[in-house]
Amino acid sequence: MNYKDTTRSYGLISVLFHWITAVLVAGLFGIGWYMVELTYYDRLYNVLPHWHKSVGMLFVLILFLRVFWRLLAGKPEALASHRRHELIAAPLAQWAMQLLLVVIVVSGYLIPTAAGRPIDVFDWFSVPALISDLRNQEVHSGLVHRYASYVLVAVVLLHVTAALKHHFMDKDSTLERMLGINNKGDE
Repeated sequence: MNYKDTTRSYGLISVLFHWITAVLVAGLFGIGWYMVELTYYDRLYNVLPHWHKSVGMLFVLILFLRVFWRLLAGKPEALASHRRHELIAAPLAQWAMQLLLVVIVVSGYLIPTAAGRPIDVFDWFSVPALISDLRNQEVHSGLVHRYASYVLVAVVLLHVTAALKHHFMDKDSTLERMLGINNKGDE
């Protein structure tokens, strides 16, 4: 497998960015979903939010690197077998996911920094509170964070469904290209 993308397939770096992002989004969503129900007396009450914020701040770095790589590497051409509506829907869904990720990380940053406190990232370093004391910052940012996450999950499920449809119904190499396996050529 090539490290860089070609006109026919994704390279190792793009594949790794894709799947690391997928695992982190699933994990952060799962932790977020679970931790909002925790009570003060739960032993994970302080642990899970710390992990959620720490991984979320590291995820920002991954997002920047991913966007930089995409601009540098380009991306494979669409398969000739893709229909017109697929050629329109796929980039729209990809842009929606990227935009939602930005909204989620920005709103996620604004929640704990609302009181002017930095975000401690695994006791390695702190991310300062650059924006704080906006009116109802924590509440509004929390709502945006929550609902943007729900919308992201819906778009991701649509994305996964489309990839599975391409693989099992259309029998093209769309999914294989993102798995780093492109043995079907330019279908």
